[in-house]
Amino acid sequence: MKIILMFCIISMALLAETKTALIKVTGMTCPMCTTAIKKSLKKVKGVQKAKVKLNTEIATVTYEKNVTKKELLQAVKDVGYTGIIISVE
Repeated sequence: MKIILMFCIISMALLAETKTALIKVTGMTCPMCTTAIKKSLKKVKGVQKAKVKLNTEIATVTYEKNVTKKELLQAVKDVGYTGIIISVE
């Protein structure tokens, strides 16, 4: 029981230290575009997950709180696209 409780506390602490951003990405035309953006976002130190959808033009990025919005937008720009952060949770 103690192990389960400790696991829950640690998991909650880790989740509290992450944020999720939705980035509107313009300029994508094919599935390879989404792959390039996803790879670039994942190269940013502290990014845990990145998911990019072509049909909605939205990138969903889960990252540690020390990552800046500027770093995320630069990762999108580095591969030739324009990004605007539309929300952060």
